[in-house]
Amino acid sequence: IFRMVLAVALIYLSCIHLHRQMYDYASYTLDISGPLMIITQKVTSLAFCIHDGIARAESELSRTQKAYAVKNIPSALEYFSYSLQFPSLMAGPALFYKDYIDFIDGKNFLPTTPPSGSSRDSATRIVIHEPSPVRVVCKKVIMSMTCVVIFVKFLPMFPINRVKDSDFVENTSLLYKFWYLNIATMLIRFKYYFAWLFADAVCNNAGIGFNGYDANEVPKWDKFTNVYVFKFEFGTSLRECIEAWNIGTNVWLRRVVYERVDKYPTVLTYALSALWHGFYPGYYITFANGALFTFAARSMRRTIRDYFTGNSEIKMMYDISTFITTRLVMSYITFTFILLEFWPGIRLYL
Repeated sequence: IFRMVLAVALIYLSCIHLHRQMYDYASYTLDISGPLMIITQKVTSLAFCIHDGIARAESELSRTQKAYAVKNIPSALEYFSYSLQFPSLMAGPALFYKDYIDFIDGKNFLPTTPPSGSSRDSATRIVIHEPSPVRVVCKKVIMSMTCVVIFVKFLPMFPINRVKDSDFVENTSLLYKFWYLNIATMLIRFKYYFAWLFADAVCNNAGIGFNGYDANEVPKWDKFTNVYVFKFEFGTSLRECIEAWNIGTNVWLRRVVYERVDKYPTVLTYALSALWHGFYPGYYITFANGALFTFAARSMRRTIRDYFTGNSEIKMMYDISTFITTRLVMSYITFTFILLEFWPGIRLYL
């Protein structure tokens, strides 16, 4: 049944993607497909969690699967309120069902240790004052507004469509091509930073995302997020960058595919990611390159990293080199995701 849910959800989402490609090809116009991609994550992850809770023995489950297993079928109200949950409907992050129900019941505050002074009257009654999200919400809103200003102001100076011009392909150096791709793809990312940071702020303002207190008893609001901007932009490995980008989708892919298949988990994970995004050729080029470079990065790290960890100076040189390499690789594999079309990307690769 759970595989059938995944198939039906992906078929319906695919129909919407194909319909969009027919009436508005290569456009980033906001329509139903964006929220539907989030809903697809929710309903499929719920199906897998119900399967873990009802159809599988607890001894067969991993630690994460035990934590998120759903042992009771949700009511219609619970199902639709989870699927259409407003704070994360437009841009995520997609919560798993157990996290959503804990938020609805107020249990998301219970496992954490409140600051000194909070009262616990008895074993059956716990009084915890919900921490204020105002500070973190203001911070994320300011960051998101900064990102959208940068995107609107500077993107026209580095249009990604320029890489399709014959003059760019034939009359510029390889170094210039990489420099231009790096700037253009970075500016495109600021659009996603704006959407995800703003969505995070909306969720935090609703009380979603509380993650306990730090050593100074300051509340943390980073349990659910879609992006770590600085970690992505200054990552020193492909894996580090991937883990900091579209985090909710990464978690969904890992728990639905990567942790559940025995053969070719990396390839199948990238394949599902491509299908979930749609049918533009650029998506498939990007994710095929992503799988290839993931294997290459793993091999290189295992082979050479130990030679550069002897002292801090050599390690710093290694980190600088891997940072530069990662920037080149990210621009190399992601510009086709933005172009969407097949032949312009292949032409520039050649």
